[in-house]
Amino acid sequence: MAKDRFHQVVRTALEKEGWNITDDPYEINVDDVDFEIDLAAEQLLAAEREGRKIAVEVKSFISPSNVGEFHTALGQFLNYRDALTQIEPDRRLYLAVREPVYTTFFQRKFIVSAVERYQLRLVIYDVQQEVFTQWL
Repeated sequence: MAKDRFHQVVRTALEKEGWNITDDPYEINVDDVDFEIDLAAEQLLAAEREGRKIAVEVKSFISPSNVGEFHTALGQFLNYRDALTQIEPDRRLYLAVREPVYTTFFQRKFIVSAVERYQLRLVIYDVQQEVFTQWL
């Protein structure tokens, strides 16, 4: 599968925040269905022996239709989250979205409502700085 245009930006941002990339891509299989999530990472916290585990699906939203990309991203997110619930329930899934897309498209009422309804976890990234500006 081709990597998203901003895959490396998100990977760098994760590393800057102290995340250890464990899989790139993160391949999982549930009931004979293969899934490929962009990144998997772990962060060991001093207070915890286990640490935190996340998976991140990177989306660029660069096609002419943000709505079309949102349909695809939402479908992937829901399928990946269901798969993770079965095989690795302690790993949290995030959808990585560029800052300008979040501040425009993701503020539309319908999109805000869908994000809330489907409980999407978002991580917003700055392409130039290669950092995260928000974890939602």
